[in-house]
Amino acid sequence: MSSHPLAAPTWPLITVDIDGTLTTVHGWKVIADALGRRAEFERTQRRFFAKEIGEDEHLQNMLSLAEGRTVSEVEAALEATPRLDGIAEGIRAFHANGSRVALLSHNPSYVGRWYQRKFGFDDFEGTGAQAVVDGVIGPVEGLHADKPAGLRALVARQGTSATRVVHIGDGWADAVVFRLVARGVALNSSLPEVERAADLVLRADDFRDVVRAVEALRPRP
Repeated sequence: MSSHPLAAPTWPLITVDIDGTLTTVHGWKVIADALGRRAEFERTQRRFFAKEIGEDEHLQNMLSLAEGRTVSEVEAALEATPRLDGIAEGIRAFHANGSRVALLSHNPSYVGRWYQRKFGFDDFEGTGAQAVVDGVIGPVEGLHADKPAGLRALVARQGTSATRVVHIGDGWADAVVFRLVARGVALNSSLPEVERAADLVLRADDFRDVVRAVEALRPRP
């Protein structure tokens, strides 16, 4: 017997960013440290936040840190990444309320799929720019950061509409998504413009607190 309620959920789909949202440090900082490439990570971060480079170049730099390394190495870094408490429990709480929970990220699939397996996310949409062959991560090819397109893909697969989606994130790309969905939640963001774009601003170290806040949100009149 399904544990989902009989009534239609208020929010059929919740979409969630990864780095800086589910993690308490940027996940690629931990990956860079594990691969001995911290200086390159810091350089691209500094240039991106100074707006010297755009999102695509920043992502190209970031994902290139893992080129030629194994998925196992990256997964070990993911396991060690500091995160919010209660992520799996929060997803189960969303499920109990009838919501599905998807990752909407600029991460490649080898990162997104790990989070799905680890915590029980229902879907993932990210940057499909790196092939993995025999466990080894290939070069970045044809990268284009486009969270709105990712949102459209998730909405289509989940059979709902953007007007019934809540997105949770912390970055500039998330602020763009906030304008396309029913409600936007800025979680632990350090960017004032992201908080201004959100319907709800949260500081939390436990994902279950996020669940309670989202469930209290009401659709726009």
